[in-house]
Amino acid sequence: MNRGNLELIDYAIYYATRAHNGQKRKSDKDVDMIFHPFTVAMLIQRVGGSDEAVMAGVLHDVVEDTPYSLEDVRKEFGDRVAEIVSEVSEKKELPWDERKQEAIDRIKTASFDGKLVECADKVSNLETMYNLYEEIGDEIWKSFKRPKERQKWYYTEMYKAVIENTKETNSLFERYKKVLELLFND
Repeated sequence: MNRGNLELIDYAIYYATRAHNGQKRKSDKDVDMIFHPFTVAMLIQRVGGSDEAVMAGVLHDVVEDTPYSLEDVRKEFGDRVAEIVSEVSEKKELPWDERKQEAIDRIKTASFDGKLVECADKVSNLETMYNLYEEIGDEIWKSFKRPKERQKWYYTEMYKAVIENTKETNSLFERYKKVLELLFND
C-alpha cells in the first residue's frame, strides 16, 4: 500500500507496522514489537510533541531493526522526520558498550524533538521492564545482553544526556527520572 489519502502520521503507523511485522519485544516475547513504537508515539503526542516528533517516535526503530534505511524514511516522511530518527538511531555495527556511549554522546546535542523521542523510547522501555520486574523479579535481566548494572549505567547516563543542553522542560523528562529510580533504586 502506498500513502494515498492517509494522513502522514497514519501512514507512519502503517509503515512501521509493516516494517516490524513478525518481530517480538526482547523483554516480553509474547508482545509484538510494534507495541513499543506505538507507545513511544503516544507518549510524545500526549505531552504535545510536534507531528514530526510523533512520526519519528513511531518510526524510531525502523532503521535499527528492519531492512529499511534512513533514506527510505526521508523519502516517505521528509527531511525533518529523518533527522529526528537519525538522532535516536543506534549504530548497530558497534559493540554494545561503544554503541551505547555513542548514542549517549549524540543525544547531548540533539534537537528538542530528538530528545523527546529518546526520552519516550526510554520511558516505554523502563516502564515495561519495571512491570516485568514486579512480576518475575531479577529473572528479567536474563533477557538482555548486559546485566542489571550495565543497564542501570546506560539508562542513567542517557537520562543525563536527554536533559543536558536544554532549557525546555517536559513532564516526560520527569516520568523518565521517576521510573529510572523505581527500577534501579537498590
